[in-house]
Amino acid sequence: MKPTVRRVLTVAWLVWLVDAVSKNLAQRFLEGTEPKVLITNILKLTYARNSGAAFSFIKNGSALLAAFAILAIFVIAYWTPRINSTAWASVFGLVLGGTLGNLSDRIFRGGSGILRGQVVDWIEIPHWPIFNLADSAIVIAALIATGLSFRNISPISRPGSDGKSDKEPELNA
Repeated sequence: MKPTVRRVLTVAWLVWLVDAVSKNLAQRFLEGTEPKVLITNILKLTYARNSGAAFSFIKNGSALLAAFAILAIFVIAYWTPRINSTAWASVFGLVLGGTLGNLSDRIFRGGSGILRGQVVDWIEIPHWPIFNLADSAIVIAALIATGLSFRNISPISRPGSDGKSDKEPELNA
């Protein structure tokens, strides 16, 4: 197996696993309780279920968001074997793991009908929607992708190149 493919799958699996465990713990210890203040005015643990996306976007749109997640998984699966950059492989793994984490909720956490479950959210900071570790992984991936793009590091080698960029940082896992 190509090292970049292994990295995508390893990062995705780790993100999905940590997200699933954290959501199960949140459901067990936070559901039906008052928010737990960890850092005054900065961080609370608040159990919530969400059938839409952040900022009340596509409220009750679980099936549509699940379909979009499935499309994203297919796109990632198509491009993953072509990735030559270890940094971009980490980005793809973060997005895949985060997407699988929230999709798992939409499949397995209640709801009336297929893909109509609700995502468990549990991290609350001021002036921001409650979120989870899957959401965090996707946001971190976007930030890294932005940085890589500004540094002109391509995820895929251009035809005729040796497949390596002298600009790419080493990300050993």
